[in-house]
Amino acid sequence: MEPNAVADELVLRRDEGAVALLTLNRPKALNALNQPLLQRLGERLRELAGDDAVRAVVLTGAGEKAFVAGADIAEMADYDAATAQHFALAGQHILNHIASLGKPVIAAVNGFALGGGCELVLACDFAIASTKAKFGLPEVTLGVIPGFGGTQRLARLIGRHNALRWILTGDVHGAEEALRLGLVTQLVEPEQLQAVALEVAQRIASRGPVALTAARKVVDAGWDVPLADGLRKEAAAFGQLFRSQDQKEGMAAFLQKRPAKFTGN
Repeated sequence: MEPNAVADELVLRRDEGAVALLTLNRPKALNALNQPLLQRLGERLRELAGDDAVRAVVLTGAGEKAFVAGADIAEMADYDAATAQHFALAGQHILNHIASLGKPVIAAVNGFALGGGCELVLACDFAIASTKAKFGLPEVTLGVIPGFGGTQRLARLIGRHNALRWILTGDVHGAEEALRLGLVTQLVEPEQLQAVALEVAQRIASRGPVALTAARKVVDAGWDVPLADGLRKEAAAFGQLFRSQDQKEGMAAFLQKRPAKFTGN
């Protein structure tokens, strides 16, 4: 926690070496996403984007029950159409910022990840979850649809049919189902979650920063283009990395049998 952090800080930040741990901090409301929380998360993301000392991020929720249980229904209930659309666009903007942060972002899902919480997971690079985590997009049970990218990112990740089953039923799914479909990459016991996520993030942070950025950009750029186009993008990025000091350091360290000291240049 920062030295000046207080109990009502909406997004806590704790740095561990080159990894920043962000904790969404509304545990009494199951970390539900309201406008102040989204605004603070956006501010934290801008901090991290400009902090060269941070090379990876872990995102989690406060308390034992929820990662994020959804958007704040009490806040949304009286929205008119224009206000609701503005809220959706604001949420999409924040999640797009996560997806394009320029640093790997790992979701550590410690409980309920429903609605906006599930969409938050989808915006991260990948997710590690507690065996007790629950996932779902239950918006249709409220007479609405996912608005923070769920209809788009979920289908791209788990396929149209599986995504429609989740979205149209509004059902809540266990961690094993999320793992089977590829929404999360690893399940761990609840008490081990944060330590495991931080360890994975530390390993990523020890790799070449320029290469990490290039890899994420190429994966995203090739996601929905023909394979031949994606391969050309990959070869071009591969070549450009040979202009970096990180490439020279990484290969010299390998040949000299020593740990690499990457600078991000």
